[in-house]
Amino acid sequence: MKKSSKNRLTPQQESLFPGNTLFAKIARAVCRAGTLPRKELYETWEVAKRVRRRYRGGRVLDLACGHGLLAHIMLILDDRSEMALAVDKNIPANAENLSNALISAWPRLQDRVVYRNISIQEVEVQPDDIVASVHACGTLTDLIIAKATDKLARIAVLPCCHDLRQSSTCGLEGWMDKTLAVDAIRAVELRAKGYKIVTQKIPDEITPKNRLLMGEYQGDCN
Repeated sequence: MKKSSKNRLTPQQESLFPGNTLFAKIARAVCRAGTLPRKELYETWEVAKRVRRRYRGGRVLDLACGHGLLAHIMLILDDRSEMALAVDKNIPANAENLSNALISAWPRLQDRVVYRNISIQEVEVQPDDIVASVHACGTLTDLIIAKATDKLARIAVLPCCHDLRQSSTCGLEGWMDKTLAVDAIRAVELRAKGYKIVTQKIPDEITPKNRLLMGEYQGDCN
């Protein structure tokens, strides 16, 4: 089974995810919803479990959320987060199908994931939040980082679609791939703002855009 497939998961594919593991249960719920490509399931799961190993509790802000899968999985993984806000300027009409399928499997999620059809600029971040995003395109990742750091909130981003016309490489392209240079600068700037950063990768069999940047404010890191 190709994890990078962009084909939509459907109820007929539930049998591809047997067993009682948490991932299998989530995958079957996603299949029943019939809304997401296989790739999105895998990359969101890989990001969410890595974030939760580091950061617990707090309100979850899933920015540039698409269908909002990350918001739901973050609550499934840690019940100490009372609620999640799933934000996108263009929330898909069938996002409710996904939410209903996951709530049916985990009734404790009822009324705890709130969709907001607004711009990221309109989001009010709180210091205890976990601000997270999977594949926010181009400089949208930088906006999300800025929203988090402005309130010293925890941050986790999996960047994609690097805009090399607007994102600086600071001359590092002579040593490394240009997109890696952009992400390296993001990490350095986050650390300069007093954040303890963590850099990881999700499996490249899911996506080549697999660099995960996480940070938690700790003051002077020098």
